Amino acid sequence: MLILKKHTHLIECGTDEAGRGCLAGPVTAAAVLLPDNFSNPLLNDSKQLSEKNRNTLRKIIEKEAISFKVTHVFMDEIQKLNILHASIAAMQRSILQLQPTPEFILVDGNKFTPVANIPHECIIKGDGKYVNIAAASVLAKTYRDEYMQKIDAEFPMYGWKKNKGYPTKTHRNAIREYGVTKYHRLGFKLLPEQYTLEL
Repeated sequence: MLILKKHTHLIECGTDEAGRGCLAGPVTAAAVLLPDNFSNPLLNDSKQLSEKNRNTLRKIIEKEAISFKVTHVFMDEIQKLNILHASIAAMQRSILQLQPTPEFILVDGNKFTPVANIPHECIIKGDGKYVNIAAASVLAKTYRDEYMQKIDAEFPMYGWKKNKGYPTKTHRNAIREYGVTKYHRLGFKLLPEQYTLEL
C-alpha cells in the first residue's frame, strides 16, 4: 500500500525521472503536487504497470493534481552535464514550475541537488512507496514514451516504439547496421565492443 505523502502538514511534491539508462532520446522528469484526498487503486511504480494502465493513470493524475510539470532534457545537454546531472536538472526544472511552490520534495532515488532552498528527501525505490512519487513516475514515463514513439516514425529501424531507446539487442544491432542518429547519446557506450574497435 502506497503512502500519499511523508509530511501531511506541508505542501509536498513527488519527483521522478525516466530514461536514464537509454542510448537515445531525452531523460524526462516529472514533479507532482496531489490533493490530500487523492487515491487510486491502480497507482504504483510505473515500471510495474501495463502501458494501458499508465496511460489511464496519466489522464487521472493530470485531471486531479493540484499542479504537475514534465521536463525533457535532450541529448546535447546530457552530453554536457552527464546523465546524473541531466536527470537532476530535469527534476529541478519541473519542481520550479509547480504552483504553489512546494515546501518539501520527495525524490525517487538516492541523489539530488537542493533547489530554491526547498528541503528534500531521497527515497530509494520511492515510486513503490509514495503516491506522489509514483504519480511523477507515471507522468515521466508516459511523456517520454510518447516522445520516443514520435521519433520512431523518423527512424523506424531502431525499434524505439518498442524499446523506447533502451539498449536492447534490436537497438544495438540497428546501431551496428545503420550507425547513430541525432537522437543518440554520443557520450554513452552505445555498443559493448565500442572501446575495443580500432578507430
